[in-house]
Amino acid sequence: MRKFIYLISPNKVHSSFYEDLDKIFQSKKVKFFQIRLKKKDQKSIIRIAKKVRPITLRHKVKLIINDSLKITKITKADGCHLGQSDGDIFYARKRLKKKILGITCHNSKFLIKEAIKIKADYLALGSFYKSKLKPKAIKADLRNLIWARKFTTKPIIAIGGITHKNYKKLIKYGANYIALSSFIWNNKKLKPWDAIRKFNQ
Repeated sequence: MRKFIYLISPNKVHSSFYEDLDKIFQSKKVKFFQIRLKKKDQKSIIRIAKKVRPITLRHKVKLIINDSLKITKITKADGCHLGQSDGDIFYARKRLKKKILGITCHNSKFLIKEAIKIKADYLALGSFYKSKLKPKAIKADLRNLIWARKFTTKPIIAIGGITHKNYKKLIKYGANYIALSSFIWNNKKLKPWDAIRKFNQ
């Protein structure tokens, strides 16, 4: 089974989080796991990342840190994801060297080209659907996903409001990976490890 899911952490880490994460990874569908904790301080994120690291290694999942090059280095994560307001991407490429660098490109052909120019390892496009994680996110057009797929061989991650009912269209039109968060962690009907089972390729 090909790993095609880019999983993003919940906003809050509860006591059962690490056990839940291990169960999710047992599905063998998750390629990347991004720690995105906007309301946590640096020390807390480092502490959480160090607990997550053995779980990702055990399941051969790439650990990605959101926003921070420093935390990426300290925790020995596999890479870092940067948005367009998270610092100089050219500087980030030099600092990370051979580590993974992912760049948010929203719905912009210009940003896609810039990310390719600095040799980003993957491009994140979205938001394709209304997202609880980022309710004010820029709406993405499927036509730009199709264009990006023809323009580059870089892995493309589709983000924004993705569920088991809409993800197949994104893969059909060129996404290599789908980013999931709310559907997995905030699902009122399904436990996280059951929610991940709704996705197959």
